[in-house]
Amino acid sequence: MMGRLKFDGYDIVMQEVPGEISLALNITGCPHHCPGCHSPYMWEDRGEFVADKLPELLERYKGMITCVCFMGGDQNDQDLAHMCGYIKTTDPMIKLAIYIGAPTVRAISGSFPFFDYIKIGPYIAERGGLDSPTTNQRMYKKQPDGHWEDITSAFQRSYK
Repeated sequence: MMGRLKFDGYDIVMQEVPGEISLALNITGCPHHCPGCHSPYMWEDRGEFVADKLPELLERYKGMITCVCFMGGDQNDQDLAHMCGYIKTTDPMIKLAIYIGAPTVRAISGSFPFFDYIKIGPYIAERGGLDSPTTNQRMYKKQPDGHWEDITSAFQRSYK
């Protein structure tokens, strides 16, 4: 596999994609540089190539994860599409998610068809993240009929 997309760390998480156990890859080289970003180290072009490590990670967590979540990646749509295609070929049942700081999916037009979940929108500190009722960010889930449902409310707790 060839590729230029890099990541710096990963984790198995349950909070990033509702209802999924996700292998979350921290993609570096983020072009958005949002003020107040919780992971400014991801702005730098650093880490390992996703293509070099992905086969090992998929094998290690086979049967344990239900989703691979790219925490970034919209700066290299061609490589992102290649990685998504590889994942779907390796395990067609794995769902794919992406968190991007762009306000639309235009930056991921080549990889867009692969995704089951997409989070869009830059982080704006005064509006908060996905868990804030005033957030500008949105999380969408592709439905069986192909339409995208806004599931942002799944991140927000109701305090009554």
